[in-house]
Amino acid sequence: MALSDQLSKLATRAKELEDRAAAAKTKKKAELEQDVKDARASAQSHADSLRQHAEDSKDKLSKRWDKLQREWNDQMESIRKSFDKDRAAHDVKKAQRAADSADEDAAFAIEYAYAAIEEAEYAVLDADLAHMEADELASVPAN
Repeated sequence: MALSDQLSKLATRAKELEDRAAAAKTKKKAELEQDVKDARASAQSHADSLRQHAEDSKDKLSKRWDKLQREWNDQMESIRKSFDKDRAAHDVKKAQRAADSADEDAAFAIEYAYAAIEEAEYAVLDADLAHMEADELASVPAN
């Protein structure tokens, strides 16, 4: 998939998230629980796909990206376990703290995603520059 196609896919997905988050405010608990379950499964599936892509591309992919991908998976697993533990609390104060913590986690996840988009911008532009430089070198006659 071309980089421009990947960027379009990313923009579309961000808009879908925005729409789903707005719609979540009007849903019944059972519907929202199913949405959470579906979103978690989708995120896990994408993480698995990303892990496989990193494995398949490890000879081409920078070791830094491979390491980041592995660390990401470990962190997401830890965070999800924490979410599950917090949600299991039956005390009102603990439940409210868990909800507040979930708000903070969601806000940070959005900030993290924004930073990832910034890094993606740098990577895409750097890739374009690398191609341009390679093309320039290819067009220079060898001495």
